[in-house]
Formats: sequence, C-alpha cells, structure tokens
Amino acid sequence: MNGDARFSGARALVTGAGSGIGAAVARRLAAEGAQVVLADLDLEAVEALAGELGAPARALQLDVRDEGQVAPAMADLDVLINVAGIGSTTPAPETPLEVWEDVFAVNARGTFLCCKHAIGGMAARGRGSIVNVASVAALVGLPNRAAYCASKGAVVALTRALAVDHVSDGIRVNAVCPGTVDSPWVRRLVEESGESLDALRARQPLGRLGTPEEIAEAVAYLASDRAGFVTGTVFVIDGGLTAA
Repeated sequence: MNGDARFSGARALVTGAGSGIGAAVARRLAAEGAQVVLADLDLEAVEALAGELGAPARALQLDVRDEGQVAPAMADLDVLINVAGIGSTTPAPETPLEVWEDVFAVNARGTFLCCKHAIGGMAARGRGSIVNVASVAALVGLPNRAAYCASKGAVVALTRALAVDHVSDGIRVNAVCPGTVDSPWVRRLVEESGESLDALRARQPLGRLGTPEEIAEAVAYLASDRAGFVTGTVFVIDGGLTAA
C-alpha cells in the first residue's frame, strides 16, 4: 500500500457506499488501486457505483446491524471504512425509544460488528487499517441531536479502545469527525428538521459546507501506510466549527 497507488492490491470494504461520503471514499480507494467492496442497504445504488468504477469493484447489499450478514463480509480485508450511519432530529424528551435504539443499532452496533469481524483476519496477517466515520456531534453538543451525538460518541470511544487493544496485531484504528458536509444525507436531515442549508453554512467559520471528497481525502490518508505512525486518533474536519 505504498507509492502513488497507495492501495494497489489492497482488499477494502466501505459501508454506506451508496452515496455521499461513503461513495466518495469508495471512488478514492478504487482510484488508488484498491479492490473495493461497496456495501450498503441500497443494492441498486452500489451496483450503479460498481458499474461506474468497473472491475474489481463489486457491490454488496449489507445490513450492518445483522451479525449474520456482517461476519462473512468482513473476511480477508486489508482496509475497512465504516461510514454507514443514520441520524435523528429531536431532543431527548421527544425521542422515541425505538428511534434511539435504531440510531445506536446502525451507528454504534454496526460499527462494532464490522470491526469485530474484520479484526480476526487482519490480526492473522499481522496488518490492517480501520477508519470509522464519527462526527463533530461526538465532540460537542448539537441541538436536537441527542441520539445521534451519543451514538457517534460511542464510535469515538470504540475507536480508541480498538486502537489500544490491537496495536500489537499490526492493526491501526482511527476515526474522522466530519462537520456538516453537503451530502444527500445532510440534505434529507435538513428537510426533516425544517432547517436550511444557508443556516448551516452560516454557522461554519469557513462559510461553507464540507464536501464528501474532502472527507475521503482524510480517510484515504489514515487508511494508507503513509499514516503508519497514526492510530487511535480522532481527525476533526469541520471547517473550524469546534474551534469557534
């Protein structure tokens, strides 16, 4: 995984690859030589992306909440990127228990299950890299995002724990914490909550939203051997939001 084609020959899997950050990460890894499995609940979306990327990219319908599906999908990976996630747009008193549990099932349990079943093969080969996509919501309180903030906080804590537990196995585990990124997922949440993209842009010190490609750049760095001395880190990419 060295040189210009940082991931030449590497076997990688990206969850949530159907759109937004996940799709951008998949494109980036494939462009740099990885054999990428595009995993998502939306099979049609990842099949379309696989067609765009060509061989050896392949599509996989995957529910990250289901251990029976996750376990075989994680075999023989060099790189795992956990992007799959869902959000919520209510404060705690207005959050139904089933919404809380759904958010944790995808964001926290899904990330845990993918890591759990990827690590065995990586450890057996003495190498591997995992990047978990968390959020600035893990680091600061965001209005009306109780379940989401808590679930992404769990992803950050899990990342650090795995990094410590598996450093002797040759496995690096890192997280990125994006701020507000202009993606289909964010646009859907904006529509649900009644917010506006202009309001989201206005709260960014840089005065704009991030792009999926900017997050993919950071993910590709952390996943590659160029970040060989980096593990257990939380890389914040938020246009200055948490610094303001």
